[in-house]
Amino acid sequence: MIYDAGSYDVAVIGAGHAGIEAGLAAARLGCSTVVFTINLDAVGNCPCNPSIGGTAKGHLVREIDALGGEMGKTADACTIQSRMLNLGKGPAVHSLRAQIDRNQYARVMKHKLELCPNLDLRQGEVVDLAREGELWALTTRLQAKYLCKTVILATGTFLGGKVFVGDVSYDSGPDGMFPAAFLPASLEKLGITLRRFKTGTPARVRRSSIDFTHLEVQEGDEPVVPFSYDTLEPLHNKAVCHVSWTNERTHQVIRDNIHRSPLYGGEIQGIGPRYCPSIEDKVVRFPEKPRHQLFLEPCGLETEEIYLQGMSSSLPEDVQRDFYHTIPGLEHAQMMRTAYAIEYDCCDPLALSATLEFRDLPGLYGAGQFNGSSGYEEAAAQGLIAGINAALKVQGKEPFVLDRASSYIGTLIDDLITKGVNDPYRMMTSRSEYRLVLRQDNADERLTPLGWKLGLISPRRWERFQKKQAQKAWERKRVDTTTLPPSEALNQILVSRGTSPLTTGAKLCDLLKRPQISYQDLAPVDPTRSPDIPPAVLEDVEIQLKYEGYIKRQLADIEEMRRVERKKLPAGTDYSQIKGLRLEAAEKLNKVQPENLGQAGRISGVSPADLSVLLIWLSGRKEKEGPAHD
Repeated sequence: MIYDAGSYDVAVIGAGHAGIEAGLAAARLGCSTVVFTINLDAVGNCPCNPSIGGTAKGHLVREIDALGGEMGKTADACTIQSRMLNLGKGPAVHSLRAQIDRNQYARVMKHKLELCPNLDLRQGEVVDLAREGELWALTTRLQAKYLCKTVILATGTFLGGKVFVGDVSYDSGPDGMFPAAFLPASLEKLGITLRRFKTGTPARVRRSSIDFTHLEVQEGDEPVVPFSYDTLEPLHNKAVCHVSWTNERTHQVIRDNIHRSPLYGGEIQGIGPRYCPSIEDKVVRFPEKPRHQLFLEPCGLETEEIYLQGMSSSLPEDVQRDFYHTIPGLEHAQMMRTAYAIEYDCCDPLALSATLEFRDLPGLYGAGQFNGSSGYEEAAAQGLIAGINAALKVQGKEPFVLDRASSYIGTLIDDLITKGVNDPYRMMTSRSEYRLVLRQDNADERLTPLGWKLGLISPRRWERFQKKQAQKAWERKRVDTTTLPPSEALNQILVSRGTSPLTTGAKLCDLLKRPQISYQDLAPVDPTRSPDIPPAVLEDVEIQLKYEGYIKRQLADIEEMRRVERKKLPAGTDYSQIKGLRLEAAEKLNKVQPENLGQAGRISGVSPADLSVLLIWLSGRKEKEGPAHD
């Protein structure tokens, strides 16, 4: 018998990275919130790689933190090794990546949910979701019924989860958890179109069975740079990673057994991630490559499990054992967890608005892998935005939307809801046309004022932010007005860095604009420099100086983009009735229902000529209906 278990403002289904950020954001904004998870031990689980951040993903973590989210702070607390990626390239693509203690990370996140006011954490499988008037009714497998004003679906890979290892397959969530087997049917009754995606997880092997003697050691960077602007205590590297390579023997074992792969045998129907293929996929798709790199990453400080990054597979267990044993260092490796592929259900994100609410199902939101993305960081970013908007909807406030020019988060969401996905979406720096402005080092400058306005930034954090901005303004004024006279010491520095010496005085800002020269180089001859200015402030000022012309050009592009974005398109428009639009464009526009002209222009199949037709139509509509309808 179904019983009444209570009511909430916001319900979150799933307590992975998306569900955690969604639940915390909604509760911190003052809404009564319940977060459901099939197993409390799965809260904050990292079922794949034991790391946070990476190329473009580090940007997302910084942005989540700048808005008041939790991922960056928790990653800092659990970091065992940290590296800044892409330092050989420009600052736009510098990205932080940290190896974390995965068990500690899960424990810390679970405890934060447990301690959060306005939030109840419940172990329970939601098996039915239905409308009851203006509310949503959630029913659990144990027959408890909850009435909620808004619901966020953050189901990860649990929704209809099915695991594949060779010719063995079974219904399962990640890491041997139960799947959410009944909810998909309920979602389809609501009219939500579900599709099957797939992801893969590498094996974990026992540390003591690895021969590290001839493996390349990968040290962490010093000093450690934190993700969170709230992390004030210095962090330290506590572990190292190692690098090895596959070889022709490895590839031959895989080729000899490729017929036993469910991926190539047709058993797996789900579409896998384009940018993170399995090892058997790499061998088949890139036969010209003599070897493939793999990283041996510790899963924590109190476990012997070593994660084999770059070696996801769905081949049978015996084949996995055989090809691992051909790899240097793994000749006698003992598998503790077998690699597997997992299929799961997700929605078509074209059905979502920029708030991540379903356009046709008010009060229902999607976040994370349910929206067709992959990765912990992408999930957490969406969870934060969905949680914020669910709370704002309950409170009758204006929605919170980030555009492409404000953040990687805005780019991620805009890509999902405008372009859709044919395979699991992964954030990359190349996806942002404004990446020189959207650097990880200035995430706080871009987004912390928004987080403060929302109420997710503490007064102490806001005070520190304002102090940093004041320091930045002071330092910029100093370098613009300080002139260094020519001297033997200064010219020695300039010549040693491969740039021309001075014959007359030069402004400090002009010297720092030279690509070869840094603050550190000029420190011995810069008498007015304050020792109280933090390195992060100096870094930001230096980047602004060196790339000033490019940044100004990109800011002009952003202003033009926002001008176009201000031209709103009416909701529910039937684009097939607009004369002059091509049939393909009308079909795509009707499916996506873009919110503005800029978003319409990013839809595949909508041409510049179609945009001109829309612009003329909008102008005619404005003249006919008046400014109230603009």
